[in-house]
Amino acid sequence: MKRKLRINGHSHLLPYPEEIPQFMKDKEIFWVDKDRKFMLQKDWSRPVTDSSFFLDDKLEWMERFKIDHAVVLNLSQLYGNGLRVEEMKQALRFQNDFNAKVQREHPSKFTCGFVVHPGFVRGAQWEMERCVEELGMQLLCLPTHYMDTIGTWRCIFDEENEPIFEMASKYNLAVEIHPYDGEKFIKLENTAWRFHLIWMLAQCADAYHFLTLNGYADKYPNMRTCFAHGGQLAQMNLGRRIQGFDGRPDLFEGKTHPRRAVGHKNIFFDTLVHDTGSLELLVKNQGSKQVLMGLDDPYPLGEMESAVQSSYPGKILDLALERKILNEDQCDAIWETNVVQWLCGDDEAAKAKLYKRILG
Repeated sequence: MKRKLRINGHSHLLPYPEEIPQFMKDKEIFWVDKDRKFMLQKDWSRPVTDSSFFLDDKLEWMERFKIDHAVVLNLSQLYGNGLRVEEMKQALRFQNDFNAKVQREHPSKFTCGFVVHPGFVRGAQWEMERCVEELGMQLLCLPTHYMDTIGTWRCIFDEENEPIFEMASKYNLAVEIHPYDGEKFIKLENTAWRFHLIWMLAQCADAYHFLTLNGYADKYPNMRTCFAHGGQLAQMNLGRRIQGFDGRPDLFEGKTHPRRAVGHKNIFFDTLVHDTGSLELLVKNQGSKQVLMGLDDPYPLGEMESAVQSSYPGKILDLALERKILNEDQCDAIWETNVVQWLCGDDEAAKAKLYKRILG
């Protein structure tokens, strides 16, 4: 009998300061100070809150919490919004090459994502081709919103981006949708962490709104989309969207009914919703098969070990089990089968290859 695996479907990794090219610091795009205490950008800094932001400590952390494998997303700071084209290309290329190297050097421990900028569709397609065909990557990371070439903010599931989704479907890619940059287009003062605590969840709900209205889960059948942070507000918002669609059909001509996407086999959500009430709603709405483990480590809003929050990685599933929201088989699937299904879809050869990588 094959042993049960614990795969974390939402993780992040910082390069060591010396791995970040000098131009990134010179142009103030992104860097980490030499003492590894802060990540920095122009007019922005954020404390490095856990040593497991870096590779060696991350491996130790995974060992300590019996996490067999982790899906490493790109860093949200490297979506490239608002950068000049050449700088953006170089910054994204650095991120993708870094992630590819991590996956190549630690194949049993990491599956890593790559990022493209949807404002430049042709360039995005070339980078997708490079990352899949040359670097062997299978996970495309996209922001919920991005800035187009004339400085307008758009939702990722804008019809202009269909060539990207078509290519993702052709390559059988998993896609991660993650929010960031809200403070750049939501005209509110950045105070009390509101963009991380409230607006990020609204950004995810907005992206889910357009994915479902455009019927992309069916239109691109080999692309599987996962929403970060459980797409938390999208769960709460379902009834309002359905009523809006039914009540004002004039606003939705040619669009797909929101109900069509509920529980869709190509739409996934991670577990990072912070409380069992929200998790229960997610499972009731979408079915447990569409839910996968997401720890969002090592960020302080991730499921980290914390005395203050009496928390540890995997706590929400333990609580859900205790409260009979999920049974043991469902929890095992959230840790393993569902993550593998998101990453590989129905491609049995890809699944076998992934298991071989993890188990050696």
